[in-house]
Amino acid sequence: MDMIKIGVIGTGSISSMHLSAYRNNPQTNIYAVCDLNEERARAVAAEYNVENVYTDYRELLANSEIDAVSICTWNNSHAEISIAALEAGKHVLVEKPLCRTVEEALQVQQAVEKSGKILQVGFVRRYDSNAQLLQTLVEQGEFGEIYYAKATTFRRLGNPGGWFSDIERSGGGPLIDIGVHVIDLCWYLMGRPNPVSVSANTYRKLGNRSNIKNLSFYKAADYDAANNTVEDLANALIRFENGASLMVDVSFTLHAKEDERSVRLYGDKGGFEIDPEIVLVKELSDTIVNTYPQTDHKGFEFNSAFQNEINHFANNISNGSTPISPVQDGVTIMKILGAIYESAAKGEEVKL
Repeated sequence: MDMIKIGVIGTGSISSMHLSAYRNNPQTNIYAVCDLNEERARAVAAEYNVENVYTDYRELLANSEIDAVSICTWNNSHAEISIAALEAGKHVLVEKPLCRTVEEALQVQQAVEKSGKILQVGFVRRYDSNAQLLQTLVEQGEFGEIYYAKATTFRRLGNPGGWFSDIERSGGGPLIDIGVHVIDLCWYLMGRPNPVSVSANTYRKLGNRSNIKNLSFYKAADYDAANNTVEDLANALIRFENGASLMVDVSFTLHAKEDERSVRLYGDKGGFEIDPEIVLVKELSDTIVNTYPQTDHKGFEFNSAFQNEINHFANNISNGSTPISPVQDGVTIMKILGAIYESAAKGEEVKL
C-alpha cells in the first residue's frame, strides 16, 4: 500500500504529539507542514525532515499529493480549516474541541457527510489503553448500568494565557480546553447517552495570577497576563435521557491545596476509576473488593494515547472504517459545552 501523505496545519506545542506519532507510524509520511509563523514552520520541517512548508493552509490543501491533514490550530479556525480540507478531498484529524460553537459543529458535520471523507475528532483520552480496557469491560456488562459519573480537573495555577485565555480564539477557558477531555471520556464510557439538560456555573475571580512568585507554569507562546476573557472555573450537572448523570468541575486557577485529577464512574454491578489510576470496584461473596488491573500503563500517558490515535486514523484511511471519535460525537460534545456556558450565563437549567 502507498504511504499516506500527511499535512500538519499548525506547528504549535500540540503538533509535536501528532508529528512524533506520524513519524513512528509505518503507514504515514509527513509530507507538509503549515504555520502562520514561517520561522517556526521551517524549524519543525527541519526537525521532522519535511520537504514542503506553507504559511497559508489553502496552499497546502491545494497540493493534490496530500491525502490527509491534522489540524492543530487555534479553536477559532478548526471549523473553517476542517471544511476547506474536506472540500479539497482530504481526510481530517482535528484537535479537540471540534470547534467553538454548535453552529460551526453542524457545518462541519454537513461537510463530512457531503465529502464522504473521514473526520476524526482528537478526543485523545478515548485512545488511552486503560480507557479501551474499561470500555471493553463496560460493553461486557461487568459494571451493569452506568448511572453516575464524577470528573474533576483542578489546576491551582495553570492558566497558560495567550490564545488559551482569549475567548475569541479559544471559545472558552478550562471547560473547553481541559474539561472537554474528561466530559468526553465519561460520556464515552457511559455509552454515549443522549444529553437532555445542563445546569452549570462559571466563575472569573482570579485571572492569570501573574503575581504568583516562586512557581513556574506552562505559558502559551503569546502569554500576556493583561488579556484574560475566559472563566477560571466551571462546574456542571449534565443529565441524560436514560436517567444517568455526570457531574464535572474544572479550573485553570483555584485556591486549592494542589492540582487534582479524578474520573469515577458508578454502575449497579460495580464501579471504576480511571484517574489518577485505574481501579475496579466489585462485590465478591457479599464483600466490596478493589481490584488494580496489571497493565503497562498505571495512569494516562499522552504519548502512547496519541500514538494509538494516529494509528487509528491511518487505519481508518486505509480500511475506510469509521473512527471511534466521529464528527457526530464532536457535535454532541459541542452541544454539551455550549449548554454549560449558556446555563452559567442565564443562571438556570438549559434543555438540549
